Amino acid sequence: MNNNKVIGYWSLIIGFIILQCFNPSILLHAQKVAAQDETIVFTPQWTAQAQFAGYYVAEAKGFYRDAGVKVRIEHPTATQPAMSRMRKNQCQATTLQLCQALEIVDNGTPLVNILQTSMNNGMVIVSARNQDPLSQKGARVGIWSVGFGQLAICMSIKDHLDYEWVRFAQNVNLFVSGALDATVAMSYNEYYQLVQAGIEMTDKNVYRFCDHGYNVQEDGVYMTRDYYNKHKEQAHRFAAASKKGWEWAAQHPDETLDIVMQYVDREHIATNRVMQRLMLKEVLRLQVDRESKKREFRLRPDMVRLASRLMVENMMLGREVTYEELVSGDVKK
Repeated sequence: MNNNKVIGYWSLIIGFIILQCFNPSILLHAQKVAAQDETIVFTPQWTAQAQFAGYYVAEAKGFYRDAGVKVRIEHPTATQPAMSRMRKNQCQATTLQLCQALEIVDNGTPLVNILQTSMNNGMVIVSARNQDPLSQKGARVGIWSVGFGQLAICMSIKDHLDYEWVRFAQNVNLFVSGALDATVAMSYNEYYQLVQAGIEMTDKNVYRFCDHGYNVQEDGVYMTRDYYNKHKEQAHRFAAASKKGWEWAAQHPDETLDIVMQYVDREHIATNRVMQRLMLKEVLRLQVDRESKKREFRLRPDMVRLASRLMVENMMLGREVTYEELVSGDVKK
C-alpha cells in the first residue's frame, strides 16, 4: 500500500470518528451519562404521602432514569427536617411552600425555584362548635410546630384576632379532644383527618384562605442557589422528569395511588388508602390554576408579590423578596 493510500485510509477513519462524535444522539447519551455521575438526593418537606405522588411516580416509572439523572428520595425525620438536611448538604432539593421560601431567602440562604406544582392555596382554619373563625378573638388555635402557618399569622394580625397559637406536630388530636377553639389545617391532609374523626364541616366554621385574599401558591421544588448554579443541566432534567411524573399521576390516579401506598408502607406511615386517595385528588385539584384552568407548573410573579407584601406588612420579612430572586438570583435594590 503506497503512502497516498495509507493517508487516505486514515483520513476516512478519522473523519468517521469525528462524525460520530458530533452525532446528536451520541452527544445526548454522553450528556446523560455525565449527568448521572452525581445523585440528586430529594427530600420532601414531610413524611411519605400522596402530597408527593408525582416524584414517587417519576422514580417508579423510570422518568428520572430516562432523563439521565440519578435521584434518590429520602424523607425527613423529626430530628432532621428537610431544610436542615439541605443546609448540611445531605440533600440537594426539597419542597417548600412559597412563604417558607421567602423566609429562608430573607434569612440569608439564596434559593431557586426549579418547579412549581401548587397553583392555589389549600390552607384552612376549622373552628369548633360551628363558630366563624373571624368571630373568635383570642381563640386558642392549633398551628404546625414546623412552620407552614405564615399566612394564618398574617390573617390573625391583619384582622386583629389576637389568636393564641398552640403548636402541634402532625395530627389533629388536640382539636378533636376539645383543647383548642380552632385549628389550622391543609385541605388535602388535616381537613380529611377531621372529617374522618367526625367533625362537622360547614361554610360557617371552615375559613378557606384562598377565598379571602390569601391565595398564595404553596409547594414548589427548591435548590440552594449555589448548588443550582453548578448543576443547572441536572436541575432542569430533574424538574422536567418530576413534572412528567405529576402529569402521569393526573392521568392515572389509581395506579399512582398504588405507588404512593408502596412508599407509605415502606416508611411505616400510619395512614390508609382512603385518606391517601382523598389527598391525591385534592393535591391534583390545587395544581390547576383558577384563572387558566390549566396545570401550569410555574411560579406566578403576582403571587410572589402578594406573599412578600403580606409578610413585610406583618413584620415576618425584613424586606421584600422578589420573583426575580427566586428564579434568576437577581436581588432588587
